[in-house]
Amino acid sequence: MTIKHDIYLVSDSTGETIDRIFAALKAQFTNFKYELNHFSFTRTENQIVKVLEDAKKKEYPVILYTIVNSKLAKYLAEESKKKNIPCFGVLGDLILNFSKTLNQKASHLPSGQHVLDEEYYQRIEAIQFTMNHDDGNQIDDIEKSDIILLGVSRTSKTPTSIYLANKGYKTSNIPLVNENSIPSKILDRKIKSCIVGLVTEAERLYDIRKNRLSSLRGRDNTKYINLEHIKQEIENSKKIFKKNQWPIIDVTRKSVEETAASIIKIHEIKNK
Repeated sequence: MTIKHDIYLVSDSTGETIDRIFAALKAQFTNFKYELNHFSFTRTENQIVKVLEDAKKKEYPVILYTIVNSKLAKYLAEESKKKNIPCFGVLGDLILNFSKTLNQKASHLPSGQHVLDEEYYQRIEAIQFTMNHDDGNQIDDIEKSDIILLGVSRTSKTPTSIYLANKGYKTSNIPLVNENSIPSKILDRKIKSCIVGLVTEAERLYDIRKNRLSSLRGRDNTKYINLEHIKQEIENSKKIFKKNQWPIIDVTRKSVEETAASIIKIHEIKNK
């Protein structure tokens, strides 16, 4: 019988960092049953006490935390030990060792990564730009894009664009129907934007489109979910990408994060 653990993700900020760390951690274990308990903006000993009181009621609790205040982090570790609750700090040793390497003191300020600096406002601007340039909308200033994604319908263009925007990249995406559907500005060799073509396996695209039919009422879906037509669409898109010497990424077995990472690498190489 598999034991079910109660995982406590404790953070002194939004909890975004510890969420991502746990996502990477749990992916390493195939037989892992758990229930998540989130405690964000934990910045006092009283809040720590409440977390521990709740955890103590559970049979198999585990605490993971990102708390940059060393005094508070120590309190959580010590009190967890007293109650025999497994407790693991994610940033503590890393901050200390990095501080030694840089030969400077860490600020130990919660939410330090969320400061409203120039980088933050650039990211917000990128998100706004990307939302305005989704699915071929507002192409008159498309040359201002850091990245332009092209691909036939349902090749993860929009979610990938949004992810890239959150990384600070102004991203436009264009649905590829045929060569005539490509804005003329994109075909200009002088454009500085990083242009990437997205493709996927026809069978996978067929499944995705079929599942989307419920939201496509009122239109002719015959070609949209015809496997042979889909195969032709994908082959034509590949020919267009190769003709224009645009890098191609097959998203069939890639998550949005993996696809975005590949695009960012291409963007970095182009801008060296």
